[in-house]
Amino acid sequence: MEWRDEGIILAVRGHGETSAIAEIFTAEHGRALGLIRGGRSRQMRPVLQPGNAVHLTWRARLEEHLGHITLEPTAIRAGFIIENALRLTGLGSLTALAQVLPEREPHQRLYDAMRIVLEAIDHDEVWPALLVRWEMGLLDELGFGLDLSKCASTGEEGDLIYVSPKSGKAVSAGAGAPYAARLLKLPPFLKGSGAATREEVQSGFALTGYFLERDVFAARNMSMPQAREMLLQALAKSPAPVKEGT
Repeated sequence: MEWRDEGIILAVRGHGETSAIAEIFTAEHGRALGLIRGGRSRQMRPVLQPGNAVHLTWRARLEEHLGHITLEPTAIRAGFIIENALRLTGLGSLTALAQVLPEREPHQRLYDAMRIVLEAIDHDEVWPALLVRWEMGLLDELGFGLDLSKCASTGEEGDLIYVSPKSGKAVSAGAGAPYAARLLKLPPFLKGSGAATREEVQSGFALTGYFLERDVFAARNMSMPQAREMLLQALAKSPAPVKEGT
């Protein structure tokens, strides 16, 4: 069996003295693993870095086998990302979260969204808010999408500023006022209104993090990736304002 696709490298680990096993999020074949002969060579090491985009060919005798991968890079991003602590933690969180996707199950929209985040990662005023949106997409693809279309209590579509931690549905300011301390904040940029300030991005990560922790990781007896906590810490310390343009 053989297929060709484009993909983004999520993780790489050594295998034997010279080979490596790569985990790659592909456009049409989902999260795929494969053996790369010579993957630990000096020539291949800069290519086999998380966040890099590649064209790959996957081959195996049977579909369920690990398979062998040959690839060529199409976008090398790791170099300038590694030099920036905030971007590095963002990349680490993004690639770690993508590893919870089922193997060999296509998620084209999520793949396209990951490309958008990575293509913007040299713009620190943009990509953190895009990453929050990507996490929203991850929840949706895993079957835990939030309903932000209308108030869960009144059915109103306006003035939605909260999300119920129980149902994952939006709540309006009026309906949520008596329970504000128990509700999660819904930052305006997730509803498509206005720019995203640092505080709103942090609220966005708190929102997606709550449901990722409860519905994805705790349900599988797993811990939230440490890389995501490192991202939140780096974001809080970053001196540059975080804004997403309208």
